[in-house]
Amino acid sequence: MSGKKKKYFVIFILSAILLPCICLVYGYYEARNIVLREMVFSDPDIPESFVGKKIVFISDIHCCKTFTEKDVARLVERINERNADIVIIGGDHTRKDTTYYNPFFREISKLKSKHGVFTVLGNHDHWENAGFIQQGLTDCGFNVCDNRSYWIKEGNDSIKIGGVGDYWEDDQLLNNTIDDVKSSDFCILLSHNPDYIEELETDKVDLMLSGHTHGGQITFFGLWAPVMPSTGHPEFPQTGQKYRYGSKEKDGVKLYVTSGIGMGGFRSVFLLRPR
Repeated sequence: MSGKKKKYFVIFILSAILLPCICLVYGYYEARNIVLREMVFSDPDIPESFVGKKIVFISDIHCCKTFTEKDVARLVERINERNADIVIIGGDHTRKDTTYYNPFFREISKLKSKHGVFTVLGNHDHWENAGFIQQGLTDCGFNVCDNRSYWIKEGNDSIKIGGVGDYWEDDQLLNNTIDDVKSSDFCILLSHNPDYIEELETDKVDLMLSGHTHGGQITFFGLWAPVMPSTGHPEFPQTGQKYRYGSKEKDGVKLYVTSGIGMGGFRSVFLLRPR
């Protein structure tokens, strides 16, 4: 091998080794530097007393050995600094090891907001211990919205927050949220899995909030993800990238899908910071 060829060969080998290492290090950093994104949502059904109110929405915390109770404590501190009127958690609170359940509940219970904390269970919550996790969230003083709903009042006005059970692992009893809602009321629906919007046939829901997808977790410049959980269950619609992340709309219902706080499977994200 000539000297020039040997030089290019060495460069190729070094690149083949260094590039994956750089990607892994960057993915580790990206996953642990959470961005709280600010957005303004408007809708003609929002009553006057709720104009300008602040909602903090997070999902997929997945408390475990790589996102510990100390990370949860820092997350809670950041949220509390924002003095939210409403805090919403979109499910998948913990992962696998029951060692993290009680520390998670101890820290997450410190969330503060004027009108309380609202949450639903995700598929991982069902895969671990749905009954225990639901009871733990209730003991935290949270409003668990799995097939339940709550009116929130401010002055003479009110809005409705409800939820459905996880799309993969539970029933979705939408009527428990919309039965007493008029089309002119402002109604927020929580569904851990955004694919449930494909089943939604009502004009009474104004905004749906979801997580589950992790934004694809590993993406090409945030535009496309090679692996999506929406294609991971053969019994349900294969929506692919359709509800991967961000603001969407279907049949007049506005949907926001957060990429979440924690991670699933491979404990890293790439070119899509959690937000």
